Amino acid sequence: MIVMKFGGGTLATRERMERCIALVEADTDRRPVVVVSAHGKTTDGLLEAAGRALAGAHESAILDEVRALHLGLAAAYGVEATVLELLEQLEALLQGVALLRELTPRTLDRVLSFGERLSSTIFAAGLRARGLPGVAVTAYDAGMVTDSNFGGAAPLPEAEGRLREGIGRIDGLPVVTGFLGKNPQGEITTLGRSGSDFTATYVAAAIGAEEVVVWKDVDGVMTADPGLDDRALNIPELSFDEASELAYFGAEVLHPATLLPAIHKKIPVRVVNAFKAEEPGTVVLSHPVHSGRIAKSVVYKEDVTLLHLISPRLHSVPHVLGAALNVLEEEGIIAHMIATSEAGISLITQSGLSGERRDTALRRLGALAAVECLPSMAIICLVGEELRGCADPVGRVFDSLAAAGINGKVITRSASEINLAFLVEEAEIGPAVRSLHSLIVEGAR
Repeated sequence: MIVMKFGGGTLATRERMERCIALVEADTDRRPVVVVSAHGKTTDGLLEAAGRALAGAHESAILDEVRALHLGLAAAYGVEATVLELLEQLEALLQGVALLRELTPRTLDRVLSFGERLSSTIFAAGLRARGLPGVAVTAYDAGMVTDSNFGGAAPLPEAEGRLREGIGRIDGLPVVTGFLGKNPQGEITTLGRSGSDFTATYVAAAIGAEEVVVWKDVDGVMTADPGLDDRALNIPELSFDEASELAYFGAEVLHPATLLPAIHKKIPVRVVNAFKAEEPGTVVLSHPVHSGRIAKSVVYKEDVTLLHLISPRLHSVPHVLGAALNVLEEEGIIAHMIATSEAGISLITQSGLSGERRDTALRRLGALAAVECLPSMAIICLVGEELRGCADPVGRVFDSLAAAGINGKVITRSASEINLAFLVEEAEIGPAVRSLHSLIVEGAR
């Protein structure tokens, strides 16, 4: 068995859906289980519609667009009645939000669930139109039981066994909703960012799939952002560790949490462009594969903030660090990188940190030590198994940056030695990425 996961961009139009249905048809001998995201930008649309409902708007143009998209697709496959019923339930829910002027995380999860519920209904109908036994399945009905952390729920330990049994009972070709679960009280939950990809690998682990194929509208994982350097190349193979590091530091193709179920069961995850199926894409494996280059890829995470605490006494650094991390945890702020010295502590915090949250954290950190704040910074990270145990690449990296006039700050290297990260100003992202990418593409190490 395999799991085939289709992203929202691949399902945005009927023509794109037909392409995806053909991909499933071509792989029926491998007994596929399909996992789908919402069509196109539907989730974003539902978020906006929910926000407008909270402001008291009973109708909105964005909801009209959601309705038109899904009814048009439903008409093509003869499931207008089922889709119309779901849309009416969605609209009634939003009307309730507008009347009460209340939108709890539980209600928002229920609103967002309609994207995948509509998508699985329509995709299964598209399979049936091709003569395949498509069956729409909500993940929670198949066994995805989660905790009650609305907006970012996690499967409970019993979910894997329930999914294995639930999917095993389906008579046909399952089309499972990504992103969704239910808590033990029967309330719909969502799995957070990249939840549909996570659903795919979790289902794969549950059923013992031989492979997960994630169909997107991008060309797998690249050696750099093609928007910054048109020399970017596809990376045919990555290890789980490399893929996790790349995703953590900015690669948008796979989120680190997506890989965890597959890592645990050593199931390969292949990322392929649905519209360039002849291209190899990228396969993520349980073991490392050397490329013969200095590293696999250079990635970046923009809009991070540097908080530098100056310790008044040398022996106080451990105490200040512990207290500072407690402050960040209590304020819900992620520290991506940490560097310490005898006289200070540097904390590089998450992207998109709002001014209000930053100011609150600064006020609390200022009670521990003098603190400097540098917003609008970026993390640049070189990732690859090729870096492990080798000193030469480090020297070449900083020679290359120096030649480009870039002074990297807060330099870190993980104990695994497969990444090398540092901080630059946001304006230096392009030059830094192109400088390091030249080391990757211009020959072997």
